[in-house]
Amino acid sequence: MTPRTVELIREGVEPAMPRSPRPIVGVTGRRSHGSLAAGRDPRFAGADFDAFLTDFARSIDAAGGVPVYLPFEATSPEVLRAVDAVVLSGGQDVHPRRWGGDAHVDDALSGDPRTSFTAYDPDRDAHEIALVRGAVAAGVPVLGVCRGMQLLNVALGGTLVPHLDGTGVEHVSPAAAPHDGSAGHVVRTAEGSLARALFGAAVVTNSWHHQAVAEPGGELVVSGRTDDGVAEVVELPGRPVLGVQWHPEWQVTAGPAFAWLVDEATRATARPVGLQDGA
Repeated sequence: MTPRTVELIREGVEPAMPRSPRPIVGVTGRRSHGSLAAGRDPRFAGADFDAFLTDFARSIDAAGGVPVYLPFEATSPEVLRAVDAVVLSGGQDVHPRRWGGDAHVDDALSGDPRTSFTAYDPDRDAHEIALVRGAVAAGVPVLGVCRGMQLLNVALGGTLVPHLDGTGVEHVSPAAAPHDGSAGHVVRTAEGSLARALFGAAVVTNSWHHQAVAEPGGELVVSGRTDDGVAEVVELPGRPVLGVQWHPEWQVTAGPAFAWLVDEATRATARPVGLQDGA
């Protein structure tokens, strides 16, 4: 404890804690009923549990960040002051009513999201949309993955393609994760974009999605597409916001998405407290 810290404590002032040299990256997940956990003690089968895919944590750690999980209750502004970046993970469809797609509501997906892994989850939608909007407003770096890319678009006012079928490119791969993707699923990036800088002019990726970004929301732009025109990368030009339609956490060959996110988060934590962009 330094003399200055002792002095502050005596004066009743709480000293600022030093930030970790490794940025804190929050990851979203899903919530399920305890009855879905095979082998769980039946005494606790009625208690919900939160689930987060381990490969996100491993990828963030390998890139130099510290992963933390964000349950549905972790949406308040204090959360975005505690983390240095946010990852929106994959999962079930965003509810169509969130993007004006009322005609595309699937009754088969309108059950209880706590007892079905595929049912719409309005609570999750609300949680992640609040996180995205808060993060973008605060300049907190964001990476959206698969559903996360679609949710990012919806949160910023965009729309979705309700179902991809017969496009000529296989988007719902039968391959098991992890998988680098097939030669028929090539994402071509726009010149001058963040996607081009990260992934090059063309990149083969895995693919497990049946929906896609239609109209980009706000200032979001599509910067990568497959040969059938399906949006595979979105970004906010000049802002640390990126969405990819594939699963970088399930690529056998590690890509640059998590390294980019941790890099951006590190830049943010390197700024002196109170110093804002442009100050």
